[in-house]
Amino acid sequence: MGAGRSQEAEFTLLGDIPAGEWRLVADGIIVFPVDVRFELIWRQAAGGDVAIATWDQHFDPLPQGFDAQAYEVTAQGPAITAAEGDQLIFRYTGTNTQPTQSMAYIPNGDGASANGRIPFITLP
Repeated sequence: MGAGRSQEAEFTLLGDIPAGEWRLVADGIIVFPVDVRFELIWRQAAGGDVAIATWDQHFDPLPQGFDAQAYEVTAQGPAITAAEGDQLIFRYTGTNTQPTQSMAYIPNGDGASANGRIPFITLP
């Protein structure tokens, strides 16, 4: 994912979520220098998005190889009173790479094989 491009993963909420600490692990493979914005969003079925947490991080590629780089953050988030059809959205967006560098940040889908963790979110 490079400049101006974003990816979203959505999950239909099964119930309410209390206010508290949200944890994001987003280890990734970095191919080019990139600034990435990570967002957790409550998308309401009735319309509208509510920001839960946002983080910005700069990454530089490792000097050699394609090992994952660790990234783990936490933030306090609001309580969610879920209605039928509401979703939790995880979005990440590249904000500064060249348009030709379309894959500057790649979430680590290989886990320990790439010396990292598969990305995940821990709810409060």
